[in-house]
Amino acid sequence: MNLIECENLQIGYGSKIIAENVSVNIEDGDYICIIGENGCGKSTFLKTLLGLIPPLEGKINFAPTLDRKEIGYLPQQKNFQKNFPASVWEVVLSGCQNDLGFFPFYTKKHKKMALKNLDTMGISKLRKKSFAELSGGQQQRVLLARALCTAKKVLILDEPVTGLDPEASREMYEMIDELNKKGMTIVMISHDIPATEKYAKHIYRLGK
Repeated sequence: MNLIECENLQIGYGSKIIAENVSVNIEDGDYICIIGENGCGKSTFLKTLLGLIPPLEGKINFAPTLDRKEIGYLPQQKNFQKNFPASVWEVVLSGCQNDLGFFPFYTKKHKKMALKNLDTMGISKLRKKSFAELSGGQQQRVLLARALCTAKKVLILDEPVTGLDPEASREMYEMIDELNKKGMTIVMISHDIPATEKYAKHIYRLGK
């Protein structure tokens, strides 16, 4: 079953067109990797999927069983984010914000979900640590746990291993693969062609 169908998308910002004629079907349980040279529109495509920017042309159709707010998102980590002044627990729990509605406090359900995702990422012992004090690999695990607090069926990742050493990258790929095997649909941008060929079920290339 298709969860997301993209039909002849034209993506970009304002009058600036970055990519055209983008058509992609994302199936339930899929593992899709998007590759292409820098500037070809990979990140713009993900932001369009998430509704952060509108498509200039074309359509995005979502299955009735998929709410856009229930798509987890791990963006590229910027340098200023690495020094974010919060505890691991606060960062992960903030992933439940979309579910707060008009009630501005986290419930037992939200805290239970955050604890579960900390455990899934193997970082429960780090919950009281400062996010800024962690290694790059640990920070990515924290941010992935945060994204899982939103993700019900789909997890979108923008170059999740950028800046990580080979061992941390391998661990990250294995965790993402395990999530996919448990039923999570993965859409990921990657420049790591060997890893893409190893894990992806479908590979899409943006660019001319």
